[in-house]
Amino acid sequence: QVQLVESGGGLVQPGGSLRLSCTVSRTIFNAVALAWYRQAPGKEREWVATITRGGHTGYSDSVKGRFTISRDNAKNVVYVEMNDLKPEDTAIYYCKGTWGNSAYWGQGAQVTVSS
Repeated sequence: QVQLVESGGGLVQPGGSLRLSCTVSRTIFNAVALAWYRQAPGKEREWVATITRGGHTGYSDSVKGRFTISRDNAKNVVYVEMNDLKPEDTAIYYCKGTWGNSAYWGQGAQVTVSS
């Protein structure tokens, strides 16, 4: 069983920044993809960003230019740097890792953007 643990969430003012971390219990070097999703109150979970095994990245239109996904293979950690945060970024943020045909999720970290 693979465990993913998110950390770094919290309360931040509009325009502020946060960095979320996702610590993984197995090597991420050979993960097909590592991704961040989020779920706002009353809404469905939505994709935020992905980084592939080859290092290619992709972002949803709503965060492009503001969020950056990265990985540290030595530490087995995936990050998402979030800048210029807006109230609509308020959500629970989830990390997802895919190895072969199996995908695993973390338990989520709350991010609240409010003045």
